[in-house]
Formats: sequence, C-alpha cells, structure tokens
Amino acid sequence: MGAFGRVTPPRLVLDTNVLLAALLFPAGRASWLRAAWRAGRVRPLASRDTATELLRVLTYPKFGLIAEERQDLLDDYLPCCETVAVPEPPPAVPQCRDPFDRPFLELALAARADALITGDADLLALADSFAVPILSPAALRKRLVPAG
Repeated sequence: MGAFGRVTPPRLVLDTNVLLAALLFPAGRASWLRAAWRAGRVRPLASRDTATELLRVLTYPKFGLIAEERQDLLDDYLPCCETVAVPEPPPAVPQCRDPFDRPFLELALAARADALITGDADLLALADSFAVPILSPAALRKRLVPAG
C-alpha cells in the first residue's frame, strides 16, 4: 500500500505556482513532481478552470515562452491529468483572499482529491478547516518517499 493508504497513485490538485515550479525550473524544489507524474507515481487532477488558469499564466511575459514552448509544457502535463468536471454550481469552499484560488479548492472537493498541493500561504492557512488535505510540495514529498 502506498502513501495516502492507497494502492493507486494519489490523486492531487496542483496549484498553478507548484505547476510552474515543476515545469519551468528543472533544478527547483518542485522539479521532482514532474518526474512523479511522468512515472505515474502521482495523478494530477485538472478542471476546465484550472487548465485555463495554467494557460493564462504561461503567457505572462516574464516567462518569455513562445507558443511552441507553452505547448511543449502543456503536452508534458495535461496528458498525465485526470480531467474532472466541477459541477455547476460548484461545491461551497471557504472564503479565500485570491479569487484565482477558488477553482483549485472547488476541484479538490469535486474530485474527492487526496490532497491539494500548494506553496500559497493563503491556501495553506485553510489546511486545518478544509475537507481535503492541503500540503506543501515538501510535505507531499515526505509522504511519498516511503512509498518508493
């Protein structure tokens, strides 16, 4: 039995900042996540809204990505994802300061995710009261290491 008490890979909501860190910084602290989803050790979850947010952020000028580079990054991530349709209206989630955080919370609830992975202090602050575990990438890695 693996981490999270499951035989199958943990189903995870990865917030945009974690995804960017994994996709754009090969030597960064979250780079191991990219290898984990490629190897099937984790199963990322995506909704229409979270995929749209990733697409939006990848176009930021500060990343300097041309269309082909953005497509390569999406091709490395999206095929590994399980797509989840968040119902309308979406599940009720706690108030959060950043409206761009809502779709990640909604996806985590709608998908019955094993965890929401974030480095966002606003989301981490909800960890004690949210129905789905909210973990930092480092905390997730500690849970996965024993699984191998």
